[in-house]
Amino acid sequence: MTTVTPDPPYEKPTSHPNNRFMALTSNCNDIPTLFVDTHAPLDILTDAAGYRFRAVTQVLENLSMRGTIECESFILSDFALLCAIPLRDGCDVLDVIGRRLRAQSAAD
Repeated sequence: MTTVTPDPPYEKPTSHPNNRFMALTSNCNDIPTLFVDTHAPLDILTDAAGYRFRAVTQVLENLSMRGTIECESFILSDFALLCAIPLRDGCDVLDVIGRRLRAQSAAD
């Protein structure tokens, strides 16, 4: 019979500007599982942020093309959250890009 060993205690990553991986603010609880690689090339980070912004933009543009939309308030709340998560992720990535560009300018 196989014995199951429990997971070791989790050490929450500390938020420090020099950490390679930065937790996204859209993580759903205190133990982050989604991160941004702050050392990724700037063009890759820009693509990642743009992809999220374009996805939300497409959904909102499609919604705006409809005539009337009638739904319950909880559905609107869920829809707002659906849009907010990738927007927040994109903003987090833009923050990383901004920090990198400012550090680059300071070094020049």
